[in-house]
Amino acid sequence: MPNDRKIIMVGFMQAQNCSNYPASWRHMESAGDFLTPDYYRRIARALEDGKFHFGFFDDRLALPDIYGADHKEAVKNGIRVVKMDPIPILATMAMSTTHLGLAATLSTTYYEPFHIARTMMTLDHMTGGRAGWNVVTSLNDSEAFNMGAKSTIQHDRRYDRADEMMQSVINMWNSWEPDAIKFDKHNGIFADPDKVHPIEHNGEWFQTKGSFTVPPSPQGHPVIVQAGQSGRGRKFACEWGEVIFTIQNDFEQAKKVRSEMRDEAQMQGRDPDTIAIAPAFYVTVGETQSIAEDKFAYIDSLAKPIDGLTLLSEVLNFDFATKKIDEPFSDEELAGINGLRGILDKVVRLSGKTNPTLADFVEFSGRGTVREAPHLVGSPTQIADTMEKWFVEGAADGFVLFAAHTPGGYEEFSRYVVPELQRRGVYQKEYAGTTLRENLGLSGYRKRS
Repeated sequence: MPNDRKIIMVGFMQAQNCSNYPASWRHMESAGDFLTPDYYRRIARALEDGKFHFGFFDDRLALPDIYGADHKEAVKNGIRVVKMDPIPILATMAMSTTHLGLAATLSTTYYEPFHIARTMMTLDHMTGGRAGWNVVTSLNDSEAFNMGAKSTIQHDRRYDRADEMMQSVINMWNSWEPDAIKFDKHNGIFADPDKVHPIEHNGEWFQTKGSFTVPPSPQGHPVIVQAGQSGRGRKFACEWGEVIFTIQNDFEQAKKVRSEMRDEAQMQGRDPDTIAIAPAFYVTVGETQSIAEDKFAYIDSLAKPIDGLTLLSEVLNFDFATKKIDEPFSDEELAGINGLRGILDKVVRLSGKTNPTLADFVEFSGRGTVREAPHLVGSPTQIADTMEKWFVEGAADGFVLFAAHTPGGYEEFSRYVVPELQRRGVYQKEYAGTTLRENLGLSGYRKRS
């Protein structure tokens, strides 16, 4: 990687009643106007003030209703039950910012290539080349039912569909050559038809034929964000992703994963420097260690056991209400888990058990708590020490910030930690350009069929 590289900073957002920490809405400082544009404008300004490269919205197409085969516990406890469409919200945020990148999650499992290609390229134009697409595969039956399907697609097959989706979408994005538009009023020629190429795709999952309707954006096409961490998911991420979001428990594991992903990208014919690996952190910062620890104790106390059980059921597509706390999962049950394999792999690895119990899932996944990802607690200097070490010593190209409460989690990081990182020369003081890809320093990866 270049010697003058800077930390890539990403804000992890939710278009819902809480952050990814489901108890965040219970925090006394969390804003309650999450159904208003002002709420998201405040977040956008906090991220841009902190010179974040971009913020992206995670998303699912259903509220958590698998635990106990009912939605009541999730709704009663506010466990990620409001889920709005992120695209209109990003457009609202774009009007309050000038440089911040803005990415949305759209599922390859239920949307069609043309829909995603047009939506994301239009957003890229309307943000002046600041858009990104967080590519996900949908993982549970609740989403399938909402989208009119009988069940979710098997884990690896979801990625087969996603591979075909990516090829189709990128071909659409590349179908207009950059100089196709002439806008020649004198001769009455709007565009050169020889530079607008028809698209035809005949695959297992998609059959499309026609001409794409949106020319390239100022950055060519939206930046691709991905988070695959299982074997099949990692292969997909390293083939298509530009910024790859991970959750690692410690420094050595993060170094290992980053090295393996760069090697995987190279094996697939990519320059490893065209991808950036960004592990996730929670950050609780205070003027002193003692103040930060007091803040953390309060934040940690907000979680309820039902939060984790509800979200484990959602993400693993398995009703955890059917298991006793110390009952091991059978081989058949584990083989049948058709959700996020990265969570299962993590629990097996950290517990040391091939057949973990429900208690092991709760403890080692950290789901529903602020212990799901590394949580940095301390003064600005202490937080910066850890982030600088991970960045300089090869564990990360950047970081994804989880907010334990909103918008304060973003505001405090921008106010306290960013100036310390800037002082050390590892964090940008100004944006490098006007587009997201320019600011990331990534050349892009456009693969034509």
